[in-house]
Amino acid sequence: MSAIETNQKKSYKGFASDFFREIKKVVWPTPGVTFRNTFITFVAIFIVGVFVFLIDFGVINLLALIMNTSGK
Repeated sequence: MSAIETNQKKSYKGFASDFFREIKKVVWPTPGVTFRNTFITFVAIFIVGVFVFLIDFGVINLLALIMNTSGK
């Protein structure tokens, strides 16, 4: 086994041990916090979707009015 292979194995072991040590330090959210944040995210997505729809609808009607293609 060469010195490079030995160093790589040590670095992998060091990485793995550092990884698991850091994972133990993570403060994971409770299910209640997770559900609340998910709900807030869905509400925000819905509000932005409605806003984009209204802007799109308004621009389409404004362009139709300007170009007189409303079918009248």
